[in-house]
Amino acid sequence: MPSILYFAKEGGRVISYAVRAVAFFHMFSMNAFELSSTSGDSMLPTLHVSDDYAIVDKRHKYGRNVHMGDVIVARKPNSPESWVCKRITGMPGDIILIDPSRNTLKGLRDQVAETTTKIEGQEELKRSNLNANFNNYVIVPEGHCWVTGDNLTDSIDSRTYSVLPMGLICGKLIRAWYVPRILSFKDQYFRQMDNTYCEENW
Repeated sequence: MPSILYFAKEGGRVISYAVRAVAFFHMFSMNAFELSSTSGDSMLPTLHVSDDYAIVDKRHKYGRNVHMGDVIVARKPNSPESWVCKRITGMPGDIILIDPSRNTLKGLRDQVAETTTKIEGQEELKRSNLNANFNNYVIVPEGHCWVTGDNLTDSIDSRTYSVLPMGLICGKLIRAWYVPRILSFKDQYFRQMDNTYCEENW
């Protein structure tokens, strides 16, 4: 009959394996890939309002090797406890046409001038006439990107909170699947998150 010492030893071994498995899963989800659910209509039609699950590639954390057109997950600049899923529509040095109904260029200028590295053209932007046509544009600083939702009419994005620091990017979406489609046994369970902006001749 097995002794108490035997059961204690076996129990310790099981606990050890369980702790290792949890640690491995944590490291994998933090640094490799993560399964994440999405919600909201800001990324329609790319992502559904609900019941969509996406694979996030964490190797692109902090903006590593991200490009124009990539769909990324990031912390919201003005609310770091919240997460956003948006598409990159502007890279450092790009001149972006903003939506005047969402924010004023003066507010964007102040944020860019005070919190980011100086870049060529930034001072000219800061000094430009508030009534000039140039008011509808902003220059993306180094270390930042401009993000918008695919559903522009119903998206809170860079038009509201300005440029997004690359350091807030947590990963890039590479695949997604819609649960109701899986349950109905329809084709194309998985969808590739294609980059719809980059072209070879750019």
